[in-house]
Amino acid sequence: MDMKDKVQKELAKIDGEDKGQILENFNQFKQYLAEKVQLGENLGLSDEKLAKTTEIVARYLANHEEPRNREEKVLMELWKSGSEEEQRVFSQMLLKMVKQA
Repeated sequence: MDMKDKVQKELAKIDGEDKGQILENFNQFKQYLAEKVQLGENLGLSDEKLAKTTEIVARYLANHEEPRNREEKVLMELWKSGSEEEQRVFSQMLLKMVKQA
């Protein structure tokens, strides 16, 4: 199973109510992502793998979830307006942002 499949499997595990709580408030969303990034770092994932995982999660959210606040709306608009290369860079920036959360 490749990383994309693993990430999508984990995203599918999140209960609808839990997902709603995570996505409802942008600060909670950033904190949730920060915890997952910390877990990845503890498992020895490189920044490159973390950025790739961030890209997969961002793509999933853009394709499967509606923004629930202004911040998520802006993130989705930026994501959808970017090329694949710009989305990769954006993923690295998102990773950097949640590491600082």
